Amino acid sequence: MPQPKRPRHLGVIMDGNGRWARARGLPRLAGHREGAARARDIVRWAADAGIAEISLYAFSTENWARPEEEVRGLMALLAQLLPREIPEMQKEGVRLVALGDVDRLPARARRALQRAIAATRENRRITLALCLNYGGQQEIVEGVKRALAWALAAEDPQARIAELTPERFRRFLWRAELAPVDLIIRTGGELRISNFHLWDAAYAELYFTDTLWPDFTRAEFEQALADFAARERRFGRISEQVRR
Repeated sequence: MPQPKRPRHLGVIMDGNGRWARARGLPRLAGHREGAARARDIVRWAADAGIAEISLYAFSTENWARPEEEVRGLMALLAQLLPREIPEMQKEGVRLVALGDVDRLPARARRALQRAIAATRENRRITLALCLNYGGQQEIVEGVKRALAWALAAEDPQARIAELTPERFRRFLWRAELAPVDLIIRTGGELRISNFHLWDAAYAELYFTDTLWPDFTRAEFEQALADFAARERRFGRISEQVRR
């Protein structure tokens, strides 16, 4: 039997940790801990499904505006959990990379991230892009800065700017080494992408569910993949062209 279509790169907005905790009378950080366990699960599910790359929206550039206690707790959780996850990532063949301006992270969290990235560098089964201090608008602004520096370094900057295409510009973005995002899953019931993968969202498929992130199951993950497989991705063409 032919294999169903699978996204090469899956992006996930893991929304609903706080509401999950509040419904149980727990502190918000308890929801984030449970959400971290589900993040481990979905990476394994994605690898089992043959997905090459998965990016998880762990902390956005706007999340710094949350209560200071919650931000400190999230950074401490990151620093605690990443080193513990290295053996599991090695076992599952997970290569960790970071997407975002990670220099702003607290030193302890940054060191834990760098250690996990270095330890998993040679793994090839699946790439996990952890989006930390990440924002799609910020990524594009940084890409513009890099593109301008590239143009101004030439003898004829105007001619170089004229050579800039969407494909070439993508090389200046943080995501340059990742494949374009094919599918974005958002849990928690919100119907927006919240500054996530703005460049690739131009043609990514979107899947929304009311399920809070800690309650997200493998069955619903497989339902999202089945929904993706049933869609016709035309990229501006008509159906007859796609089906040839």
